[in-house]
Amino acid sequence: MDLVIRQAEPGEYDALGDITARAYLQDGLLDFGESDEYLGELKDVARRAAAAEVLVAVENGRLLGGVTFVPSGGPMADIAGPGEAEIRMLAVDHTARGRGAGEALVRACVDRARATEGCVRIVLSTQRTMHGAHRIYERLGFVRTPGRDWNPVPQLDDITLLTYELTL
Repeated sequence: MDLVIRQAEPGEYDALGDITARAYLQDGLLDFGESDEYLGELKDVARRAAAAEVLVAVENGRLLGGVTFVPSGGPMADIAGPGEAEIRMLAVDHTARGRGAGEALVRACVDRARATEGCVRIVLSTQRTMHGAHRIYERLGFVRTPGRDWNPVPQLDDITLLTYELTL
């Protein structure tokens, strides 16, 4: 596999937004399906790229997936505090899963966090059903932080995101 992890290029934003949205929809991760407000955020890669670093996995010229890396104190952070970076919106096209793209994207985020001055930890939120992602995080040394679990839609009691962290 000729897998390359690099910064997303503007010409790839729409395709990556589609991959990310499809992955979340196909995995049943959006409580309100096609009408979920979060779907617009997943598709808006240009907005993410203006506020954070969007990385892509490319194999032989084919876009496989991407992730958003939020350096310490970045505006895209959901849970990161001082000295922490955050991983958001990791997604790999269904047809490309199982080939290491997801893990390579997470590793690239860890490398960037380690290279960020003052960054001592990298954190992320995940849904209970994202078992494949959980295996990647745990294999790379992330540990669960139940005290940080949170609900992005407080008016709905049944939505809780699990959190993980990796001390650098």
